[in-house]
Amino acid sequence: MLESLTDRLSSVFSKLTGAGRLSESHVDAALEEVRAALLEADVHFRVVRDLLARVREKAIGQEVVKEVQASDMLVKIFHDELVDIMSPDEGDDEPITYGKPTRPTVILMAGLQGSGKTTTTAKLAVWLKERKKKPLLVAADIQRPAAVEQLRVLGGQIDVPVFHVPGDAPEVLAKKAFEEARATGRDVVLIDTAGRLHIDDALMDELKRVAEAVPPDTTFFVCDAMTGQDAVTSASAFKEALPLSGVILTKLDGDTRGGAALSVRHVTGAPVRFVGVGEKTEDLQQFHADRLVGRILGMGDVVTLVEKAQKVVDEKEAEKQMKRMMEDRFTLDDFLSQLQSISKMGSLGSLLGHLPGMPKGFDASMLDDKLLGKTEAVILSMTSAERQRPEVIDQSRRRRIAKGSGSSMQAVTDLLKQFDTMRKMMSQMKKQGLFGRMMSKFTGGGDDAPGGMPDMSEMMGAGGMPGMPGMAGMPGLGGGAPRPTASSNDKRKDRKKERQRRKKSRRRR
Repeated sequence: MLESLTDRLSSVFSKLTGAGRLSESHVDAALEEVRAALLEADVHFRVVRDLLARVREKAIGQEVVKEVQASDMLVKIFHDELVDIMSPDEGDDEPITYGKPTRPTVILMAGLQGSGKTTTTAKLAVWLKERKKKPLLVAADIQRPAAVEQLRVLGGQIDVPVFHVPGDAPEVLAKKAFEEARATGRDVVLIDTAGRLHIDDALMDELKRVAEAVPPDTTFFVCDAMTGQDAVTSASAFKEALPLSGVILTKLDGDTRGGAALSVRHVTGAPVRFVGVGEKTEDLQQFHADRLVGRILGMGDVVTLVEKAQKVVDEKEAEKQMKRMMEDRFTLDDFLSQLQSISKMGSLGSLLGHLPGMPKGFDASMLDDKLLGKTEAVILSMTSAERQRPEVIDQSRRRRIAKGSGSSMQAVTDLLKQFDTMRKMMSQMKKQGLFGRMMSKFTGGGDDAPGGMPDMSEMMGAGGMPGMPGMAGMPGLGGGAPRPTASSNDKRKDRKKERQRRKKSRRRR
């Protein structure tokens, strides 16, 4: 997501490394390159102009704090200004305005044809269900063939009823759906309206009739993030015709540029409320400007990653596994359980894209989402005893496991090596007392990690991010051994001295 913009900005800021003060020449040179990067990313020219003017004003003459690089100072300024431009007005943080408790809340979904409006309507229903709401989907798109059937299929998948009366006009459908929701105890009515290939009077008139029949509490404009400037232009046109509550950007996971995400709030005045980040019905996230900007600037988005994990990870089971790690009893069964939890959180590339410090040029699309499934197949082809004690797996057992899982013996060997490496790193972390501090922070006992959030630097350990078993050979993802620590370097030197001693001894003979 937004990989090309991230790479360009990282390259620009890295050139300031070593500068002791953000001089005017430093800032102007960097901002000129930032300007080019943003325009190439299809960010609206007004956003680029205003953003860079604000950054320049704050950056010039900024003294660099001791032990903080000039590039980091500029990134911080750039981060704060970009977040400010993309964020909604102060006090306007709630993505949905709900109606009175005595009647159902009405949400009107508008957008052009092909923007993913119908799918997004179903995704929003899932989001509402997670918050204990009882939505009703209304199939009011009678223009596009199969639109009604598509919404019915989606409603069946997410267990949400769909309202439609053949032959009724959209405004009549909306009014009947509102009464149906009131009668059946449904507290949110989601109206999926028709789109067009372009903005025209017929489209706007139909939306206005629906809005007059059932005044919406919230009106969303749904647009494709990958269309860049076109998305911003169409959002502006809808904003003039309808009182938009916000924008939902779809297909943000496939957008490498980021023009729409960075521009729509500043240009239209309508804040981005949600973003679509995948094809599954649960792949709709509430938009947080600071998190997106963090990812653009290579800082990652650990908060969203933790939120994803909280939805699929059983807290008691996670605590058990942590204790098993502390007691050096972590097995391949435990690792299999972790793999299955990870697969529920989304694609591998999406998850890794949330982590800070990914290698420059890393492309999440190069990851094979079947990788976790292949690793799972290898582990499931082992016996219970082999999963508990992988050291008993000899050559003949590896051959059997490879055949049973449809993989190669090398893949089985790589998995076992990586798992052994991970267990050794866990043992080292235990000796350093890191597990104890992590446990206290997960349970809220850590003074330096509010809310129980563990210190990521401690979780990474001295050797950086540990390699995950089954990922051997992937750049930056644990394809090799962990970085050498001071103790491993000492051991290597001792072995070298021993070899030299033996060599000299042989020469004397």
